[in-house]
Amino acid sequence: MATAHVEAKRDKTLNLRIRDDERALIERAAKVCGKTRTEFIMGAVRREAADALLEQAYVSVSPEVYDAFLARLDEAPSPNDRLRKTMSTPAPWEV
Repeated sequence: MATAHVEAKRDKTLNLRIRDDERALIERAAKVCGKTRTEFIMGAVRREAADALLEQAYVSVSPEVYDAFLARLDEAPSPNDRLRKTMSTPAPWEV
């Protein structure tokens, strides 16, 4: 059963004071992306906000757990059908 995606109505405002050249830049970029000015600004602001919060998050583990994690990263992946297909498919820029 398909469900329609309904975005919550925005009912709050955020006022910004910007120069004419900044507004023109945002307008041009939004147009190139096929977005409204609000959609473009909100997308950029959400990404920046998420990045700022992620920079503050960290996981603390013991040196042994960290060493085990690094060792797993260094291991070669186990062969499987998806990996074989990926490795045998030419990269788009090589076609």
